[in-house]
Amino acid sequence: MAEENDGFRRTFGPDGRLRVAVLGCTGSIGTQALDVCRAHPDRLDVRALAVSSSTQGLVDAAREFGAGHVAVADPAHAHDAALEGLPEGCELGIGNDAVAELAELDDVDCVLVAVVGAIGIRASHAALRAGKACAFANKEALVVGGDLLMPLAQEGQVVPVDSEHSAIFQCLEGQQRASLERIWLTCSGGPFYGWDASRLAGVTPAQALAHPKWSMGPKITVDSATLMNKGLEVIEAHHLFGVDVDDVAVLVHPQSRIHSMVELRDGSVIAQLASADMREPIQYAFSYPERWESPMDRVDFRDEPPLTFGRPDTDAFRCLALAIEAGREGGTMPAAMNAANEVANAAFRDSRCGFLDIARIVEAVMDATDVERVESLEQLADVDAASRELARRLVGRA
Repeated sequence: MAEENDGFRRTFGPDGRLRVAVLGCTGSIGTQALDVCRAHPDRLDVRALAVSSSTQGLVDAAREFGAGHVAVADPAHAHDAALEGLPEGCELGIGNDAVAELAELDDVDCVLVAVVGAIGIRASHAALRAGKACAFANKEALVVGGDLLMPLAQEGQVVPVDSEHSAIFQCLEGQQRASLERIWLTCSGGPFYGWDASRLAGVTPAQALAHPKWSMGPKITVDSATLMNKGLEVIEAHHLFGVDVDDVAVLVHPQSRIHSMVELRDGSVIAQLASADMREPIQYAFSYPERWESPMDRVDFRDEPPLTFGRPDTDAFRCLALAIEAGREGGTMPAAMNAANEVANAAFRDSRCGFLDIARIVEAVMDATDVERVESLEQLADVDAASRELARRLVGRA
């Protein structure tokens, strides 16, 4: 079965269900995606699953959903005893190539790319080339490889899962893209909103990992604390919606009720509001262009506190400014920036560098980068590797 949608034909299994691959099924987005699949067993059929290293969680999910294909990205976990519990007949692949191959399976219609970091670019590339519907929850794939990925995508093939980009996507439905003047990308502000640089210097990993609004993985949670996450989302919006980086305005909105807004050329502003529940954009990525019933909490706006807004402090939160600058530079600069951030973010979580050192390391790597036009996945992999090596050396000096 297939469904016509804005030029892209979304396929379905013989029983009419959408056959999905969940890449990163034990992470924050992946586990919530499986919640959505549990809620709609008559509409969603989990065919493939992948993890980086959490093999017991992979086995548990494969047995629950009857997945026929699984992959473990980290070869160090290829012989974990837990894998002996996979369902009979379930095919197991090991390594990054095996994860990407799940995105090309004939019996998969939609690929949710929820693996963390630059690893997601290969799976995203494979899914798009194979003509699969793509639910993007890995922002680094577009940050690093948007110049390669988006030209492969047909209209309606990519549906974003980030709450902000899902909101923008929904606000633009039925609108002529030529009428879009500006995107208002909302941001909770993280746990340190209002702090200056002198106070941020003493932030500990435990403080940074305590996000006030969202439950996310540790890497993304620290990115939210530094506001790097919002900078990555600016670049992501640039690729997804075909707008200049400077036409994406970051707006601090601590209540996290407005997930983002679009401003049209006649001055009208359209916003998407909902509860702070990631299952809503995940479900919409699966159901698009339909809307399914949902057990998620509704917001009674009569009881809500006032909605407030503010400007981000890019002097104190340098990561946001650096990501926007990388987006303006384009080419391979976002790849270098992203790689440096991943290394510095991990070093901070391991207490090997300070909170403000993250921005210093990213800036130093960017300063050392010779920007080239993006040509291939291999080129991006080389830029990624070189930038990581430099960032590791800089961590040692922090």
